[in-house]
Amino acid sequence: VQLQASGGGLVQAGDSLRLSCAASGGTFSRYAVGWFRQAPGKDREFVATISRSSRTYYRDHAKGRFTIARDNAERTVYLQMDGLKPEDTAVYSCAARDTIVTYPLSDPGDYFYWGQGTLVTVSS
Repeated sequence: VQLQASGGGLVQAGDSLRLSCAASGGTFSRYAVGWFRQAPGKDREFVATISRSSRTYYRDHAKGRFTIARDNAERTVYLQMDGLKPEDTAVYSCAARDTIVTYPLSDPGDYFYWGQGTLVTVSS
């Protein structure tokens, strides 16, 4: 499967953005998909995962502000981000895995396939 992330941009604190992770190839419904982010000078960190059955998992900083969802017909996973903060500034990447061991799949090493990142910049 190939993944393409999009939707990043420059916003102000408190604004919203919706990121998209579009997939091509493979049977999309078989994949769990996760979002990660990497801020300058920091390690990549887990944001959220959506399972094949649409069960969702979030890192604490995303709970209540971010929502992950999938549309299998569109072969796309979305990350709706509300109430953005300057500390959310990062490159956001999506990843997929088709053989599931255990959720929440919060480690980058849990995933087999990665898309390129999309930059989110939140100004104060």
